[in-house]
Amino acid sequence: MSVKDGYLGAAERAVELLEAPEVAAAWERPSALEEMTVGGLAGHLAQQLFIVGSALQVCADPGLRESGPAVVPIALLDHYARAAWIDAPLDGEVNAGIRAKSEEIAAEGAPALAELARTVFAGQRARLAECSGDQAVLLPHTGWALRLDDLLVTRMMEIAVHRDDLAVSVGLEVEELPEAAFDPVLVLLARLAARRHGQAALLRALARAERAPGAINAL
Repeated sequence: MSVKDGYLGAAERAVELLEAPEVAAAWERPSALEEMTVGGLAGHLAQQLFIVGSALQVCADPGLRESGPAVVPIALLDHYARAAWIDAPLDGEVNAGIRAKSEEIAAEGAPALAELARTVFAGQRARLAECSGDQAVLLPHTGWALRLDDLLVTRMMEIAVHRDDLAVSVGLEVEELPEAAFDPVLVLLARLAARRHGQAALLRALARAERAPGAINAL
């Protein structure tokens, strides 16, 4: 299974959760994430599909590709090394901006957001087939580019984490992701955790409970 297949599996699960009546019923309530409503969290989850949708508009359209700036993609882990939100305080400008954008996306309510997410997702299967996984795609919100496959891995990770957040927020069991989606997320999180805590800490957390560190978070 390809990275594209993994993304499509993850995105479909995200849309199904956004369509759940439990999400709509809890829209204005606080979510499992501090300072974020259920609606805002749903907006942030849906945004992951919208980011991919914007990237696919460019890479699937030769005219847009040729008229856009030439970009050289950076490595996947370098993307996280540069990310301003990692280790930023909850009340810092970056995270406040993320929350505000999420609430903006969710402003029209649960049915409208779920319908938009379903529509965006429906168009992505064909567009993904037209794009190479090695195609460089510029991320306007960061100012740098990633390979399409690497972008999809970053969105799969966001979907996996925030889908769990949203399900917990509304009292639902989270359905497991397909292996094609979960495996790249697992590898990415393990690499980020090893970079943060060291290889020994990660190995001990996974294989030696008696020597496991107190924390092994990736983000």
